[in-house]
Amino acid sequence: MSKSELEALIESKLPTYHKGDIVNGTILEIRPQVVLVDIGYKSEGVIPISEFEDEEIEVGDQIEVLLESLENDEGLVVLSKEKAAHKQNWDKIVGVYRDGGLVKGKVKSVVKGGLMVNVGVEAFLPGSQVDIIPPKDLNEYLGKVYEFKIVKVNDERKNIVLSRREVIEAERSEQRQRFLETVKIGDKVEGLVKNITDFGAFVDLNGMDGLLHITDMSWGRVNHPSEVLHIGQNLEVLILEVDRDKERVSLGLKQMSDNPWADIERKYPIGMHVKGRVTKLLAYGAFVEIERGVEGLVHVSELSWVKRITRPSDVLTLDQEIEAVVLNISVEEQKISLGVRQLDSNPWEAIEARFPVGTVITGAVRNLTPYGAFVALEEGIDGMIHVSDMSWTRKINHPSEVLKKGDVVEARVLNIDKENQRVSLGIKQLENDPWESIDERFKVGDLVSGQVAKIASFGAFVNLDGDIDGLIHISQLREDHVERVKDVIKVGDSIQARVIKVDKIERRIGLSIKAVSYDPEQLRRETASFETLRAGDMVGLEQAFNLAALQSEEWSPSENK
Repeated sequence: MSKSELEALIESKLPTYHKGDIVNGTILEIRPQVVLVDIGYKSEGVIPISEFEDEEIEVGDQIEVLLESLENDEGLVVLSKEKAAHKQNWDKIVGVYRDGGLVKGKVKSVVKGGLMVNVGVEAFLPGSQVDIIPPKDLNEYLGKVYEFKIVKVNDERKNIVLSRREVIEAERSEQRQRFLETVKIGDKVEGLVKNITDFGAFVDLNGMDGLLHITDMSWGRVNHPSEVLHIGQNLEVLILEVDRDKERVSLGLKQMSDNPWADIERKYPIGMHVKGRVTKLLAYGAFVEIERGVEGLVHVSELSWVKRITRPSDVLTLDQEIEAVVLNISVEEQKISLGVRQLDSNPWEAIEARFPVGTVITGAVRNLTPYGAFVALEEGIDGMIHVSDMSWTRKINHPSEVLKKGDVVEARVLNIDKENQRVSLGIKQLENDPWESIDERFKVGDLVSGQVAKIASFGAFVNLDGDIDGLIHISQLREDHVERVKDVIKVGDSIQARVIKVDKIERRIGLSIKAVSYDPEQLRRETASFETLRAGDMVGLEQAFNLAALQSEEWSPSENK
């Protein structure tokens, strides 16, 4: 038998292999770069050592390999263990995908947009499909084994897309059904705070989400759920309501403890002194926690009897421990009104004994307003001198005409209003009303001297002896017609005039410059003529001053004011 015949006989006895076949082989030798494998062919096969990185192998081990090439440049068969496994696993994966089953896999690496997972072949897990809530750090999943659902298979590109989220959601759906079938109102259950919103918190009850509304978190006031809970917190809650059709569960946390408002009136009777912690400061008052779940409000007006406190934060701080008095309780509205000033005696209760009406007081001017001056009587208590009570004889348009801040003045107590906490004072009441005897001091026909104090469009005011003001009507300045008062006289001018009118009731003295040289008969006629002036032409002193303030051409307080 020739050599060629022998070779042909041997080849006829060898199994028929084709590229891409998966065959069994035996490891013959393990070299630094390759592993030699006997597949029963005329020459050994070689597999790169890198394909065995994750496993231990020995000579004689049986393995399945894929035939990549029947002969390379060195006459060896080229094999691949990984590709054999991939081909076998691919077929299994496609079968699982068609059947809708699950596969297990190990997370191998983080890539753009998700994770690479080994499920026998490499598969992609998008970041959105890793969990129900997309994770912040994908690295925490590396090296871990999970179950996945195959959501997409591309046979041509050999691509596989997985979802772990769908597996979790399916499990949670089963858990929800089991939960809803067994749970009932009044059950106590444990859960994990999953999410917090402005109106409440969602609690994971082992697959079932329950809503814990903000109003069911505490018997006391809660401004935001984050004041009571934090994400990831374990807590025990009570089942308040179950809607199996809509798969909704309402939870309660405050119901796990007794309602402190149930016997609040017995625990905190009106007038009782309590201690508490300031929990919130607002423009209108301060909330004080007197026990867990029970807060009272100290209105800003209840902080002091005498101090003018505009904001509670001026005198209180958050978390400050304070004492207060219970003023009122509304069980229905769960409100308690507290007072701090009630801890001290009310200085207004005995105000009439300390400052009887008619008493003359001495005090410093604390403040000026358009209508009067406030005078300090004692710490926190002021009396007010109205502008109308500053002078018997002249109209004071603004208290700054006679007083300034810091002046020490004497005044008489005129009235006390305890309910509204007001004390009325007067300066002019320190003296007798000069108008009571005005007809003894000024008579029609008298010649008087004075200084021009004010000028208005209708006339001029003259400061006479005894701090009395007289009015010279524009018609009484001179014989001929006067267009403007200031064309004839000016503020500060010293003048002589004759009294032509004295009216005690309306408190006015009418003066005339042109009548200074009149004889008795002329004066009688002028006086009679003056009496016939229309009301709008000759006004009372108080009205005149009001007009002067509005129509003034020149204005100046007299030097002795």
